[in-house]
Amino acid sequence: MTRGRDRAAEARLSVADPLVGYRGTAARSASTVLLVLTSLIGLVMFCWPLVASVLPRASGQSAPWLLVVLLPVVLVLLLVQLTGGELDPRTLALLGVLSAVNAALRLLSAGTGGIELVFFLLVLAGYVFGPTFGFLLGTVSLAASALITAGVGPWLPFQMMAAGWIGLGAGLLGRVLARRVRPRGWVEIGALAVYAALVAYVFGALMNLWFWPFALGGGTQVSYVPGGELTENLRRFAVFTLTTSTPTWDTLRAVTNVVAVLLLGRPVLGTLRRAQRRGVLAGR
Repeated sequence: MTRGRDRAAEARLSVADPLVGYRGTAARSASTVLLVLTSLIGLVMFCWPLVASVLPRASGQSAPWLLVVLLPVVLVLLLVQLTGGELDPRTLALLGVLSAVNAALRLLSAGTGGIELVFFLLVLAGYVFGPTFGFLLGTVSLAASALITAGVGPWLPFQMMAAGWIGLGAGLLGRVLARRVRPRGWVEIGALAVYAALVAYVFGALMNLWFWPFALGGGTQVSYVPGGELTENLRRFAVFTLTTSTPTWDTLRAVTNVVAVLLLGRPVLGTLRRAQRRGVLAGR
């Protein structure tokens, strides 16, 4: 009954104001363009040392520029979503609550030995509420947790961007699986567990990529080679990652994500979807 009344109310609103649908479409289009452009800039900030002809001067020199890009994008996305009707005040409050919960989860787990709970909720919330919400939750969560844990440093903008991509990807996965799998069934939970495991390794590789060119000097077989062939630098980076974080931190992070999704995925998905059905989120 409640869902029927909500749909009837939405239909009446659309008839009363024909601009509602247009504003929603415009907001989604603007959000998509912003996310694509920001992701391209983020990729450049992560990957430019692979094609640089000189050794960069310091490990944090890209961080200020990435932060300059990220902060305005987050604010503009929020404004676009609010004005387009995609994000209402209650959804904005939910974003704040989930960001705070994620920050607290990161404080509790503290990344000890790769055990991090921050990605579990990010994956599930992005999956339910969509790519834009997932991207915002990822960036805001990591920023909030850095403030709480005194983790502000040149690595923070890269962590924010990588977490934003994880939330965005979860939202895209939700769109792909929508109406194709039974809600909270084993297929859905299994897909989320696989995704959560994969992004644990992706996050670790991205975090390695931002500091690897500056970490080892030039005297090892896995050191960055300024001006070297792209394939050679990629090979060296792959060996560096596979022999350092992949078998340790990244694997423990993946195991943590999978266990959390398998044990808590169903009740958390149910809670998030109840919030969505009650009109907390007007649409994706």
